[in-house]
Amino acid sequence: MHDTLISTEDLARNLGNPDWVVVDCRFNLGDTEAGRRVYRNGHIPGARYMHLDEGLSGPIVPGRTGRHPLPNPDVAALRFERLGIGNEVQVIAYDDAGGMIAARLWWMLRWLGHDAVAVLDGGWPRWIAEGRPAGTAIPEPQPRAFIPHPRPGFLVDAETVDQIRRQPEFKLVDSRAAERYRGEVEPIDPVAGHIPGALNLPNDENVGADGLFLSDEALQRRFRQALASADAEHTVFYCGSGVSACRNILAYKHAGLGDAKLYPGSWSEWVTDPDREVERGR
Repeated sequence: MHDTLISTEDLARNLGNPDWVVVDCRFNLGDTEAGRRVYRNGHIPGARYMHLDEGLSGPIVPGRTGRHPLPNPDVAALRFERLGIGNEVQVIAYDDAGGMIAARLWWMLRWLGHDAVAVLDGGWPRWIAEGRPAGTAIPEPQPRAFIPHPRPGFLVDAETVDQIRRQPEFKLVDSRAAERYRGEVEPIDPVAGHIPGALNLPNDENVGADGLFLSDEALQRRFRQALASADAEHTVFYCGSGVSACRNILAYKHAGLGDAKLYPGSWSEWVTDPDREVERGR
């Protein structure tokens, strides 16, 4: 079973395996249909497409939710079933953004009790650079039964975040770029800054210049230096809308450190309540 990352070599050896499902998660926040277009122009043979807004998110409630709230578990399960994802299937997710979007699918499946899911290390860019096969045929998946088994310990809500940020045994980690964390820029959400008490570990720093995730040892050092003695049970990641933080959680898991928690609403939900504190600088 592959449960964190998988190499292009290992995926290539298993293309065509009826018990493997490959999911293309390419997505662009600035052009939400771009991912679907590039998928139609070429993808890993047999890959199905899953749209971040339509497949990996629930309805937005203005003034209450963040930009990418989680879907209801039963709704998510139905979407997975339609892609041919059953409880017995090995799922491989990929994108062209260093695993940032694919990690959201990885996290959601694991949240719903499905451990046999991995992100393609290097994603679409590495697959193509290595001259591996691509196609334009759109598969018609045979639906499979997916019974969700939600793991409530995988996530926390805003109220819990407001409590733990004041407790020294917990580490709250902002996964956004440093300039957004400090509040110097905010290109998406209406308020700049970060949740008070949070430290900053940009999620893109898990990936090297070659587009691959850092080694297990390097990832382990990165997290241990930042988080000190806090274990997975006392570590919570957030980002702008509960997507890119999943890449930190994936890297944390791949480093052998366990299952850290996600605040799915993240910054975009936090700032919907003007009474919640905001911090800038640092």
